[in-house]
Amino acid sequence: MAATMTGEPGSPQTRTGLARSLVDRFGHLVRELSKFATVGGIAFLIDFALFNYLTSVRGVEQVTAKTISTVIAATVAFFGNRFWTWRHRRRSNPAREYALFFFFNAVGLGIAVACLAISRYGLGSIWPEVFQTPLADNIASFVVGTGLGTLFRFWSYRRFVFVEAGTPTVPEEKHDRDHRA
Repeated sequence: MAATMTGEPGSPQTRTGLARSLVDRFGHLVRELSKFATVGGIAFLIDFALFNYLTSVRGVEQVTAKTISTVIAATVAFFGNRFWTWRHRRRSNPAREYALFFFFNAVGLGIAVACLAISRYGLGSIWPEVFQTPLADNIASFVVGTGLGTLFRFWSYRRFVFVEAGTPTVPEEKHDRDHRA
């Protein structure tokens, strides 16, 4: 019983204090990351479904279909992130936010393409039977590339697109020195 009350290492009070401290410090980040992942997952499903619908059912050419599906999915992601993930943040010019959002989306796409190119053409020139396969292409593009691109997008959206509101101003306290009550 004394160990519980003193806060010695391993006691429930210490673990609770440590857990509470971690939640207090990083809880908002975990919540933002969870919402960001949810919005991204929905946008991915929209992109995937719309691309396949346009190419398979409607007969739209692949690059055109991918452009349409990506723009629509990115727009859904923008609104999901703006009005859910980072709704607590100050709003700036919507056109500015949207342009930056698409710019950082393009950089994230570039990261995924770079991972694929490094795997297929860089490592593939050394070990083609391993790195020039559909499995390697999918791992490089969708696992490594999308993973790194997603981390970049989360950081950049949080840092540059949906910026943190400044420190709130505290109303100036008025003192009436001449007032004698």
